[in-house]
Order: sequence, then C-alpha cells, then structure tokens
Amino acid sequence: MPTHTDSAAAEQAAAILFEARRTQPRAPLAPLPPGLAPAGEAAAYVVQRALARRFDADPPAGFKIGATTRQMQEYLGLAGPAAGFVPPGGLRATPAEFRFADFFQPGVECEIGLRLGRDIPPGPCSREAAEGAVAEVFPAIEIVERRYGPDLAAFGTPSLIADQVFHAAGVLGAPAPDWRSLDLGATRGRIWVAGEQRGEGHGRDLLGHPMEALAWLAGSAAAREFGGLRAGQVVFLGSVTPPIWLDGPCTVRIEFDGLGAVEVRFA
Repeated sequence: MPTHTDSAAAEQAAAILFEARRTQPRAPLAPLPPGLAPAGEAAAYVVQRALARRFDADPPAGFKIGATTRQMQEYLGLAGPAAGFVPPGGLRATPAEFRFADFFQPGVECEIGLRLGRDIPPGPCSREAAEGAVAEVFPAIEIVERRYGPDLAAFGTPSLIADQVFHAAGVLGAPAPDWRSLDLGATRGRIWVAGEQRGEGHGRDLLGHPMEALAWLAGSAAAREFGGLRAGQVVFLGSVTPPIWLDGPCTVRIEFDGLGAVEVRFA
C-alpha cells in the first residue's frame, strides 16, 4: 500500500493531469513536475486510480489494454502490456458519432471487446478462468489521443500509464451470438478509414489469444490497484492493428470475422 506521502503525491499528480485535460483539451500534456511524476508502473497505477476518482470512474466502466505487441512495448519502454481505466461517459454503441474537434490528435484502434459476467479477483488468473467470467464478446473501436507531445521519453512511460495509456473514448459493437464456438485467436479484424482499408490483424496478436490478454489484466498491477475486475465492466483487449491517426472528420469502420462490425463518424 502507498504511504501517506505517496498518496498525497498521487493525488497532486492526478489533479494536474485532470485539470490540464479539462482546461486545455487541445494542447499536449506537459511532463509532471519532479517529485510528482510516478517512478514506476506500480506508482503509476496509484496515480491512475486517483485520476479515475476525479472522472467519477472508481470503480470504472471498464479497462483498456495497450501495448500488447513487442513492437509497441519497446517503443514505450515497457516490459509488457499496460492498462488504463475506462470512464462510462466516453462509451457509445455503434453506430456512434463524435465531434472531431473534441479530441486532441485522435486515432482509432481495431479491437476485440468484452463484458464481464462475473467478478475476477486480482491476482494470477488462467486463460480458462478468465474466459469463464466473460458474458459477451463484440468488436470495438477504441479512440485514442496523442496527448503526450513529440517527446514521449520526456513525458515518461509511468506518467503515460497514469494518464490511461492514450485512452479517450470507445465504441461498442453488438454482442456476437454463440461467441464461444468461435476461434477468437484466428478471427481476422480489418479497419477502414474514409472507405480505405488501413490495416488488419488477428485475435492471436493479443498476447497469443484475446483471453490471454484478459488473464494478463486480471493479474496486473492495474487490477490490484482497482480491487479486481467486476461484473458488467467492459474490457478493450487491445488493437490487432497499429493505431490509425486521423487527419480530420471521417467515418471509421472495423469488422471481425464472426464477431461483426462497428462504425463511428467523426463530424
């Protein structure tokens, strides 16, 4: 558990991130001051939970998993994936519409999402136990923001984790019927922006299998800090393609074989 001083620093760091995003939504975030920036992943999740409270998202509506590929982990300086809480206010059902101007340098990701049917306590979790807790599986689009400025190293990976790992909003598809009969590792996802296909990948790109990603989340420092995963929460399991950064208003569509499609329009 954090000490009183650590808790105070976490609250101050969260207040700075929250106020900057609230009052300067179209500007990159400045690095946290020395002494307040979290020094590692465990401290980063303490700040993240303090930030969640400021978004009235503790417990959160769910979580996103980022950096599921070795390439992204190396880019961010991580030994493994990272997780961010998801507030309820940014979740929409497909087909959804957002104002492009409401985001700072937005991007989109081609994701498999799920909703939990029962709680998963924090700690080591097998793929089978994780899958047994799932009620629904669906295609999803995560909206992310490049809000850390041109020098990611200067902002710091722990601070990036504290700030929800790029998360901005999300669009949820309809639950897939009989999803347990599907080979989720083999399912192929594709993403189109303004009618042009921009990428594709497979469920196995998410730590070998989407449910392996959920098992990782259950055993992560994020789950430990937030007290585990809860029934009804949504989880964005990670993108099977690199993020597609948008230049302006457009329509984005993703499809997963066997799972269906999701669409969002940026006006």
